Amino acid sequence: MILAAGLGTRLRPLTDTCPKPLIDVGGRPMIAFALDLVRAAGISEVAINLHHLGDQLRKALGHGENYGVRFTFFEEDPILETGGGISNARNFLDGDEFVVLNADTMTDLDLSDTIAFHRRHAALATMFLRPDPEAQRYGTIEIDGEHRIRRFLGQPAEAGEPLRQLMFGGVHVFSPRVFDYLPSGAYSITKTTYPRMLQAEEPLYGYVFDGYWQLLDTPAGLEAGREHVARRRSAAASST
Repeated sequence: MILAAGLGTRLRPLTDTCPKPLIDVGGRPMIAFALDLVRAAGISEVAINLHHLGDQLRKALGHGENYGVRFTFFEEDPILETGGGISNARNFLDGDEFVVLNADTMTDLDLSDTIAFHRRHAALATMFLRPDPEAQRYGTIEIDGEHRIRRFLGQPAEAGEPLRQLMFGGVHVFSPRVFDYLPSGAYSITKTTYPRMLQAEEPLYGYVFDGYWQLLDTPAGLEAGREHVARRRSAAASST
């Protein structure tokens, strides 16, 4: 599932008339980079949630044939946030492990390896985590030496062992039992669901990746992403 329903307020006025996932990044819509990860992992069935300017997204993306996948769209009115959005797509997602990605992130993460890590650890949920000097600004996720998540956004207050502080990179892998913690309604999966699962001592793990990652949800982030695409194209042209 690719989360694409947001209002994109940090990119206004661009998002007043264009949904954030369709904003141009080096000649491609922003959401195409999430779809690259999905397709590289061999995933062909993709749910996309819609709210802000959703008709534009549906029309531009079609059925998925141009991206090598097949889309199923889930309309939200009102917007359901991340947890409610995933719950709303339960009929599509339930029954096997599934991946959830943000539409506004570019990364070289190996999604196939992330899924394999999730399965090896028999995790209920696995988060893509990354080291970042500004991790505390975004909210830290803390793991032990076995990569198990032990503290989430400062909770619990005491850990009892040395932990590594990381930040969330916008990709989850879930096992179907996660729906036990996903009621209907509008709520954040990171602020509401993960703390509940951690308190219940569920097996939550962090897949650590320190390669390329860029959030595209601000003008500065969008420009950085565009520059990255341009550099890669220039390097590819120079090598041929």
